[in-house]
Amino acid sequence: MTSASFSSLPLLAIAGPTASGKTAAALALAQALAQRVPVEIISVDSALVYRGMDIGTAKPTPTERARVPHHLIDIREPHQAYSAAEFVHDARKLIAEIRARAALPVLVGGTMLYFKALFEGLDALPPADAGVRAAIDARAAALGWPALHAELARIDPATAARLSPNDSQRIQRALEVWQLTGQPLSSLHTSKKRAASAGAESATAVFSLEPKDRAWLHARIAQRFDAMLAAGFLDEVRALRARGDLHADLPSMRSVGYRQAWEALDAEAQSGAPLDLSHLRERGIAATRQLAKRQITWLRAMPERHTIACDQAAATETLVQAVMERLPF
Repeated sequence: MTSASFSSLPLLAIAGPTASGKTAAALALAQALAQRVPVEIISVDSALVYRGMDIGTAKPTPTERARVPHHLIDIREPHQAYSAAEFVHDARKLIAEIRARAALPVLVGGTMLYFKALFEGLDALPPADAGVRAAIDARAAALGWPALHAELARIDPATAARLSPNDSQRIQRALEVWQLTGQPLSSLHTSKKRAASAGAESATAVFSLEPKDRAWLHARIAQRFDAMLAAGFLDEVRALRARGDLHADLPSMRSVGYRQAWEALDAEAQSGAPLDLSHLRERGIAATRQLAKRQITWLRAMPERHTIACDQAAATETLVQAVMERLPF
């Protein structure tokens, strides 16, 4: 495979809800393809971009990253923002660079908005309006974000369905767009025609790891959260708090797990009582299950995906074989 012939090859994507085994599948695929073509992984994860957030994000280990090159990991400090537009810019640049090295770019992750932005293009949405946002924040302070989420569900059910009732950043943005344009955010999502004109990327195939039995995924989520706690997740969050430049409303600290740990540590500091670890565990697992549910909802809106049952015994082998059958070399 020459660099010239490889440059025109579309890319592969491995998507799926949290704890479905995406990292292991990507590493197995890279090993299986090693004799044909080198693989480089582009992370599609809004939390893995942050340095110092390793345990709670289940970030690939240094050993795993040494086995296969990984990109878009540890590229921001937790106080910095990282948008879907920035992801698209960075991913497109990386795809070109990886192809120029005669390697295969593989997108791996669970931030479905990033996949959508890359594959369908970005919308020309109105810029942020400080006055509108301040008014929304004031209402949220009085009523709570779940109440504003319920309001969003009435005017834009499609957007509300994919957001947590406590996802303040995205609820605020959706309500802001509604107030500024009079249209629901979902109606402004890029059409295929606009996406084509925007030069959106296309994938050879999107492979989605999804459970047939949701209970299997719930058990995996609980096991992983317990493993994170055992590995020092709370100490990781304490270290982030000790930096002094972070707060609970930052996108990084609103990540699943980090939000619940931050709130638990706040309660500990305010009350002086020992942290209720069982309550944190319960809330963290519940929030992660909600995230997985929203991710699966996003995936079901991608009819072109090739679904692999991640709860079957040979899920990784099945995915690798499915990829092999679709590669033109």
